Amino acid sequence: MASTRLIFGFHAIQTLLKQRPEVIQNLWVDGHRRDTRMQKFCEFAESVAIKPQRIQTERLDRLVAGESHQGVVAEIHDTKPQHYDLETLLDALETPPLLLILDGIQDPHNLGACLRNADAFGADALIIPKDRSAPLTPAAKKVASGAAETVPLITVTNLATTLRDLKQRGIWVLGAAGEAEESLFTADLSGPIAWVLGAEGDGLRRLTRETCDRLISIPMMGHVESLNVSVSAGVCLYATQQQRYKA
Repeated sequence: MASTRLIFGFHAIQTLLKQRPEVIQNLWVDGHRRDTRMQKFCEFAESVAIKPQRIQTERLDRLVAGESHQGVVAEIHDTKPQHYDLETLLDALETPPLLLILDGIQDPHNLGACLRNADAFGADALIIPKDRSAPLTPAAKKVASGAAETVPLITVTNLATTLRDLKQRGIWVLGAAGEAEESLFTADLSGPIAWVLGAEGDGLRRLTRETCDRLISIPMMGHVESLNVSVSAGVCLYATQQQRYKA
């Protein structure tokens, strides 16, 4: 019998319904929900030949061990995750690369949120180190709202070596650092870019920081001293795309 796994949440499942409905083996929805969002969700599922099964809320809760499922859970064929080779991916790009790199992010929710930002702002891939990194758990996929299915997630053995390889390819490696003198407001973000972000509080590790071409700060105008890494990722990616759009 083929192995299966569960995913949950409207966005994650809707992405699969749009892109790969054939992998969905069972789709369960909360039988108590009759609101417009649920009705539209079920209608779309049926339009791609997936019939939702209405079950009790308590059964949905048990399926996902208490995670917040929003009333929708899918069982899918557990196909092997697609392996992305960084060199091959970069060689295939027809536009200047825009990469997001996470250094020491160990919260799966932050990983999921960064995937969502990477999808929203057109990053070509998200790169994480093999060690000291959050796993792509079902909870992370839920937070990603479908982006785990669309953004290449590349795991590398040695982050510093990867950064040096990117620089050899002419990609500017920019580290986000709160104390950096160069401001995001005035930074030149043209050309191939790889943004590197560390964990909130700890920031970039020393070797990562030293390997970056430049360190850039996000100007803070309020009283808080730092932003969540996923928020910072969104800000940096958006600012990069804004400059590209104006060019």
